[in-house]
Amino acid sequence: MPKAIESPTSPPSPPLGPRHWPMWLALAVMCLGARLPWALQRWLGRGIGAVAFLVAADRRRAARINLALCFPEKTPDERETLLRDSFRDLGIGLFEFSRAWWGSAAAMRRTVRIEGLELLDDIRAQGRGVLMVSGHFMTLEMCGRLMCDHLPLTGMYRRHRSPVMEWAVKRGRLRYAKAMFTNEEVRPAIRHLKQGGFLWYAPDQDMRGKDTVFAPFFGVAAATITATHQFARLSGSAVVPFFHRREGGDYVLRIGAPLADFPSADATVDSTRVNAAIEAMVREAPSQYLWIHRRFKRRPPGMTSPYARRD
Repeated sequence: MPKAIESPTSPPSPPLGPRHWPMWLALAVMCLGARLPWALQRWLGRGIGAVAFLVAADRRRAARINLALCFPEKTPDERETLLRDSFRDLGIGLFEFSRAWWGSAAAMRRTVRIEGLELLDDIRAQGRGVLMVSGHFMTLEMCGRLMCDHLPLTGMYRRHRSPVMEWAVKRGRLRYAKAMFTNEEVRPAIRHLKQGGFLWYAPDQDMRGKDTVFAPFFGVAAATITATHQFARLSGSAVVPFFHRREGGDYVLRIGAPLADFPSADATVDSTRVNAAIEAMVREAPSQYLWIHRRFKRRPPGMTSPYARRD
């Protein structure tokens, strides 16, 4: 029997078999947590992050290596402080994710500050699509929901291995996004951009795909997917940086100026520019970035992974 084709505007059917019950239980806890007061969520999140710092040894090690590579100018003590802060923000981010999917954003809407929406007017007038480029920050879900109050955003994501999580993520995001494309649904995403749509995309992780180049990120060669270059080339869309961060319990969202003369004929040059834009975002809110991802696991020929154990 052929596999059913999922719609980018509706979640897949949820799996209900007994082997999925532990994941359903975890989602139930997240759903309950999504309904707690925002101040309490931040307090609990900091505690969860502090515990994660102690027990998640492999991820703590990866984050420590990333910070040493990206901030060599900082002292070891400064990097260690940033490391601990990043885990606290990671804990808060768990509540931000759950609240964005299943909770209320009313408290955030009262204090959010959004800058640069007017920069999109000329692009809209030209009938061009907009590829909004961001990074993997712990604020991305909540800020995506807040931006959807002002723009008909669609998103692109990597399909989850767990079918329960796949259902939950897509159902949660479709509460506010116009559509969600997997990274396998390139043609529909390009068609959406050609029709003048908005697509939010985070190209700052090592996807291990064939269409990658090594481009600097914080001065370190990083395997970088060339999709931003390809999307812009094939759709004619503008590429716009999308900054977002949390300030206390409030949020700041900012649309940057479209990247000029983009795309060029060189995917590596364009990927370098995209990495530089994301690096600028990280420097604004370094503790809110997802440092536990092994961003530099693939190295240029002749170089070893910085995460390789030497004992």
